[in-house]
Amino acid sequence: MEKYMHRSNRSSKFRALLVMIATAVNVLLSYISYRTGLPVYLDTIGTIGMAAAGGLFPGIMTAIATNAVCSLFNGDAVYFGIVNGIIAIYAAWFARKNSFNKIGNIVVFSIIAGLISGGLSAGIQWGLLGGPQSEFIQSFVESEAESTGIPEFPLFGSVNILLNIIDKGFSLILTLIILHFVPSDLLKDIRNGGWRQKPLTAEEMKAMDSSSGFSRFSLKRRLTLMFLMVAFSIAVIVGWAGIRLYFRNAKQEKTENAVNAAKFAAEVVEPLKVNDYISYGEKVPGYQETKKMLNNIRTNAAGVEYLYVVQIREDGCYVAFDLDTEDTPAYSNGDKIEFEEAFKPYLPALFAGEEIQPIESDDITGWVVTAYYPIKDKEGNCYAYAGADVSLSYMADYMGEFTLRVVLIFAGFFLLVLAYALWITGIYMIYPINSMTSAVENFISSGTDQEELDNSVRMLRSIDVHTGDEVERLYHAVCDMASSQTEQLRNIRRFSENTAKMQDGLIITMADLVENRDSDTGAHIQKTAAYVKIIVEGLKRKGYYAEKITPKFMSDVVRSAPLHDVGKINIPDSVLNKPGKLTDEEYEIIKTHTIAGKLIMEKAISTVEGENYLKEARNMAAYHHERWDGKGYPEGLHGEVIPLSARIMAVADVFDALASPRVYKPAFPLEKALSIIQEGAGSQFDPKCVEVFMEALPEVREILKKYHQDI
Repeated sequence: MEKYMHRSNRSSKFRALLVMIATAVNVLLSYISYRTGLPVYLDTIGTIGMAAAGGLFPGIMTAIATNAVCSLFNGDAVYFGIVNGIIAIYAAWFARKNSFNKIGNIVVFSIIAGLISGGLSAGIQWGLLGGPQSEFIQSFVESEAESTGIPEFPLFGSVNILLNIIDKGFSLILTLIILHFVPSDLLKDIRNGGWRQKPLTAEEMKAMDSSSGFSRFSLKRRLTLMFLMVAFSIAVIVGWAGIRLYFRNAKQEKTENAVNAAKFAAEVVEPLKVNDYISYGEKVPGYQETKKMLNNIRTNAAGVEYLYVVQIREDGCYVAFDLDTEDTPAYSNGDKIEFEEAFKPYLPALFAGEEIQPIESDDITGWVVTAYYPIKDKEGNCYAYAGADVSLSYMADYMGEFTLRVVLIFAGFFLLVLAYALWITGIYMIYPINSMTSAVENFISSGTDQEELDNSVRMLRSIDVHTGDEVERLYHAVCDMASSQTEQLRNIRRFSENTAKMQDGLIITMADLVENRDSDTGAHIQKTAAYVKIIVEGLKRKGYYAEKITPKFMSDVVRSAPLHDVGKINIPDSVLNKPGKLTDEEYEIIKTHTIAGKLIMEKAISTVEGENYLKEARNMAAYHHERWDGKGYPEGLHGEVIPLSARIMAVADVFDALASPRVYKPAFPLEKALSIIQEGAGSQFDPKCVEVFMEALPEVREILKKYHQDI
């Protein structure tokens, strides 16, 4: 694991170096394009390469870093970071879903990437920068618009999209050429450099994403939504606070300029000539000189749009001076202006010749801040007011443009921060947890199969999480728990197997004790057990009694078969080993071995709790002499009322009795024994048991050869 972590850290550093190299390539080509006036920018070659080879975050990092550095020689480049970031997202997605080895995919990528970047960049240039950045494109659009009558913006958008398609196609081809010469192992290291576990393939990540989709609200979705909300909230708050602070400072600065301009204007106007200026204007000596000085004051007062001198009277404001502007004609001297609504609260102070605070108003001249300063003589008598207006409408328009610039700059870095957050949570949390979940689910589904459990533990350990935090601790705890549980199950299985062997040995010993009392049964328990195994496997193979014949039932029947005659231990030797034909009384005594066997097994069952295989031993001991037609003993059961294990044993027991020699008879020929069994199907025996027994004659012959050398 330490070796893998060392390799991972080395790959991460190497990938960071490649991001810097890719950024340098983008910046260099962009600088050449900018200085030579090319209509294409060539600033996404490194971005597409890093996104295709390294994934989403390295691609976005390259894109945003490129535009940030390019802004050093092209101040407008920073506004296009969001465009290149989106191209990085598209390139990473396309590389994950498709192959760039096909010409069709290259064409599709170039067209879609060109549409995205061309459309967005055209909108930014036209809406924010006032038109195309390229003089060549500007000249072409203007000439074509004039000759064709097509509006300039749609024409510019079409041209920009076409050039971007060419740009992205050329960038992709150049990127593919470069990547072609990069060793595959190096590309693999670039792609896997950030993982904090065994790297996942695209198919594995897709499978994990699909499995997460079944969750009502997956962790990945929660974290994505959280980061979106946090990043968006921070961007809005910081942007709003910055814009508001900038506007307040700008408004304060412009207001101070208006106040200073009004003060300077009040100083250059002679108070005693104000009435003459109002009445006679230019005819008054010094009028033109004063007007010129007022123009100089306005020119040097940044943001001041209107500068004038008015006399406040009871019926309105009378103009002494009013300077022309580009958009608004000046009032003539002597014109009367009605009081605006915003000034009415200040009229008493104005009539008294006092100074007033700047007034903010929104009238026919627009949204303005007005500063008034009294023009007084040496005795302090007020003859007029010098007024200076600063247009806040212009500031509001500028703030709209400023806001757009801030949004575009923030959007690029917002995309970068969001990508980084999702990348970090993915490699440190989402994918390790999903990998562990998948491995644990596989471990659970392994059930009690030891081989499957061992493979599941190996798969779990192969994930190799090394996040260095609580997730890694959880991973090691899960691995230890799975290993411990697997070993416990292995020990339990070994103990169970040993116990089963011991039990089977005891069963065989008990059966041998019984068989040894019988002078000529001749390996009866071994042969009947083998026949039982043949019959039960045949029933399973043909799908008969599928609900009943489970792996456990099959095991229980085969293991219990040797005990079917355990009740004979109660039969006297004189009856059990009688060489001749039994009397009716002796036959009734022999028949009691079924009842005795049942009682022996029931006592064993009550003594050894949970040993269910003994239940089938009881059934076989008690009912293996019952007949399908109900004429058997001890209870006269019929058909499927007879336990299946007993019906199986009935065929095996009778066949062995027929095919084996006894003290009272020789062995029947095999064909004769099989004929008797076949004739008993449906009367003495379950016909399905007979059917599968007859179908397994090669195996039956092998058993006979094993125990009867003359066969």
